[in-house]
Amino acid sequence: MDNAITTESLTKRFGTFTAVDRLTIEVKRGEIFGFLGANGAGKTTAMRVLCGLSKPTSGRAIVAGHDVAARPDSVKRRIGYMSQRFSLYGELKVWENIRLYAGIYGTPSARIKERSDALLRELDFEEGRDKLVRDLPPGWKQKLAFSVAIFHEPEIVFLDEPTGGVDPVTRRQFWELIYRTAGRGITVFVTTHYMDEAEYCDRVSIMVDGRIAALDSPRALKERLRVATVDDAFKMLARGDASPLYTNN
Repeated sequence: MDNAITTESLTKRFGTFTAVDRLTIEVKRGEIFGFLGANGAGKTTAMRVLCGLSKPTSGRAIVAGHDVAARPDSVKRRIGYMSQRFSLYGELKVWENIRLYAGIYGTPSARIKERSDALLRELDFEEGRDKLVRDLPPGWKQKLAFSVAIFHEPEIVFLDEPTGGVDPVTRRQFWELIYRTAGRGITVFVTTHYMDEAEYCDRVSIMVDGRIAALDSPRALKERLRVATVDDAFKMLARGDASPLYTNN
C-alpha cells in the first residue's frame, strides 16, 4: 500500500454537533502531512479518531493497514502519538521515562537498553539521563516526548501541536528531528498553529468547520490562492474570503 492513512467520508458527531464532516483524504507513506485549522475546526477530534482513541460515527478510516473502527488496538500498536499536553512523567528520570514507554509500546526487553542508549546519543543528552523530567527546559521535554513517541519505530507518528510554547530556535531543532524521522520512512501527521511550520510539510490540509477546505503542497496552495504564505492562504479560507479548493468530502 502506498497510503499510510486513507479516510472515506469519515464523520464524528457529538449529539447534534458535527465535529468532523465527511473527511476524505489520503496520506502517503513517509510523507510529512500538515493538518491545519483554527481552534474548534475539528483537527484534534479527527486525529483522535485516526489514532483509534475515539470511534467514528460513520465513514471509514484505514491507518497503517487497519480499520480504526474494527481494529483500534492493531492501529495503536503501529503508531506513535504525542499530544499537545506534555505526556511524560515529571517525577521520573529521563531514562526511566524512556524505559517505561518502551515497555508500553511493546519493545522487547533485550532491545530497550540498546535503543535507549542510542536515543540519548542521538539527542546528545547522555549526561542528562538521570535528570528528573520535570526539571528539563520546555524544549528538551518536547524533544524527549517526540523521541519516546517514535522509540518503537512506528509506521506513523501523530503530533498534536508539538511545538507549542517553545522558542523559535527549539522549534527549528524539533523540525530537524521530524525530517530525520520522515527520512527513515515514518509518516508524520502533524497539527500546528504556527503557519511558518506548515511551509516545511510535503502537503498541508486546511480544515474549516469540520471539513477540508484545501489540500495541496504549500507551494501549489499559495499559487492557487495567489498569496505569499500559507498563513495568508489559511486566513483567506478560514474567513471565507476564498471558496474551498478541495471538494472530495
